[in-house]
Amino acid sequence: MNFLYLLVDLGAIAVPVLFSFHPKIQLYKRWHLLWPAILLSLTPFVVWDSYFTKIGVWGFTPKYLVGSYLFGLPIEEILFFICIPYACLFTYYCFRIYFGTDYRIKNENLITAIFLCFTIAMGVTYYDRYYTSWTAVGLVGFLLFLKFIVKAKWLSLFYFSHMFLLIPFFIVNGILTGSGLDEPVVWYNNAENIGVRIFTIPFEDIFYGMLMLLLNTFLFEYLLAKYPVPEKENLETVSVR
Repeated sequence: MNFLYLLVDLGAIAVPVLFSFHPKIQLYKRWHLLWPAILLSLTPFVVWDSYFTKIGVWGFTPKYLVGSYLFGLPIEEILFFICIPYACLFTYYCFRIYFGTDYRIKNENLITAIFLCFTIAMGVTYYDRYYTSWTAVGLVGFLLFLKFIVKAKWLSLFYFSHMFLLIPFFIVNGILTGSGLDEPVVWYNNAENIGVRIFTIPFEDIFYGMLMLLLNTFLFEYLLAKYPVPEKENLETVSVR
C-alpha cells in the first residue's frame, strides 16, 4: 500500500505518454513547450499546497506513501502536479489537433458567466474557509484574466475537452480521497471547506482542478504561440487528421 499514491500518478500519465508518439498526435514534438508549461504551473501550486498542508487544511496518510518528502510535501503530491496536467494537456492537445483553436462553443460567454457567478457566490458565502475562499479567488481572478485581458481564443476548446476529463477526474480524485479504501490518501479538514462531497471528493476539488488545468493550458498555448509550428510540419499534421 505504500506505493498507492505513486501508482495513481504513474497510472494517470502512462497511456498519455505512450500515445504522445502516435503519428497522428506526435505530442513529443511539443515536449520542449509542454514540459516548461507544466513545470511553471507546478510552482504556485506546490507553494499553495505546502502552506495548506502546514496549517492543516489537508494532509496525507503515511501508509499510502513511499516516505520521501520535498518542500514539506510527499514526493507523490509533487508528481501529481506533473502527471495529471500532462494527461489533461494530452487530451486537450488531441482535441486541438482535430478542432483547432478556433473552435467555438455557442454559449461560451454564458458558461464563463455561470462559472464566475457560482464561484463568486461560493467564495463570498464561505469566505472564512481557506480551501473554498482561496480556490474561489484564484479561479475567478484567472477566468477574468483569460476572458477580458488575454481574450483567450482557446477557452471554448478548454471547456469542451474539460467536460471529457471529468470522468478520469472522478476516478483519480475518488481514489485519493478514500473511495474503496480504509482511509483516504489525501484527507481534508472539513472546517476549511463547505463540507459537501461528491462521493468522497470535496466539492472544491472541481474548481481547484479547473484552475490548475487553466493555468497549464494558458502557459502551453502561450508557448505554442510564441514558438509556432513550422509551416511544413503544420501541413503534415493536418494531413493525418
